[in-house]
Amino acid sequence: MEIRLLGGPTGGNGSPRLWATDRDSIIVQGWRTGHTPGTVEIPHQLLGFLELETCLGAALHNTGNGTFTLCGDVVDDPHVLSAMQIPDHETAVEVRALKASYPHALSLRIR
Repeated sequence: MEIRLLGGPTGGNGSPRLWATDRDSIIVQGWRTGHTPGTVEIPHQLLGFLELETCLGAALHNTGNGTFTLCGDVVDDPHVLSAMQIPDHETAVEVRALKASYPHALSLRIR
């Protein structure tokens, strides 16, 4: 799997971060939660680094503290993990990348 950094609130060297893959998915790098291995916690503002008209194919659960938790497939590819350089208190999960759809977009069009 090939990955490309989308970004994160602390820049290219910090974390949490979002990564695009070559298989129509997003890797979400976030804090370990102590729940199931496939659960991460991320700040709300991390979603601002998604590509235009893209959304995460995972349910986001608002913690009430400015963060979401979400579940995905644990990333365990050594090549990918080496490129990401994830700190010990974080983990990464892979979720589908979906095209955002806005059912009322036509009514919002500028005339």
